Amino acid sequence: MAIQVGEKIPAIKVKVIGPDGPEDVSADELFAGKKSVLFAVPGAFTPLCSAQHLPGFVEKSKDIKAKGVDAIYCLSVNDAFVMSAWAQDRGTGEAVTLIADGSADFTSAVGLVLDGSNFGMGTRSQRYAAVIEDSVLTHLAVEAPAKFEVSSADAILEAL
Repeated sequence: MAIQVGEKIPAIKVKVIGPDGPEDVSADELFAGKKSVLFAVPGAFTPLCSAQHLPGFVEKSKDIKAKGVDAIYCLSVNDAFVMSAWAQDRGTGEAVTLIADGSADFTSAVGLVLDGSNFGMGTRSQRYAAVIEDSVLTHLAVEAPAKFEVSSADAILEAL
């Protein structure tokens, strides 16, 4: 069952891609004491994720932060090296911080696993967007399979 609004983000280790490379951090601590937007994609460098989802949040980051958001994060079930290369390739800069959930530990803990075996992708994250305030989930929008409607930067702007 997926995490529900009002529940606390689990204390699961992830890797955050920062200016000095990947850093281990507990997800509950990452979101503590601030208002954050987290969106997840099935895979770095995949067509929709690279062409629309991540770029939309980079382009709208100032608008999102103007609504009281302190940080924007993008999570994918990819290793830290892939996520670091994707951040550089997409020019995320300080607009969006990428999170590597290489073994899908966080994705499994929040109940948002996507079985991408039919596409040769194995275990991945469902496409979603969330608002998290002081480590508590306050909004969650999970996409229907093969859709990109409720988790876009524009949809999050409306939800804020």
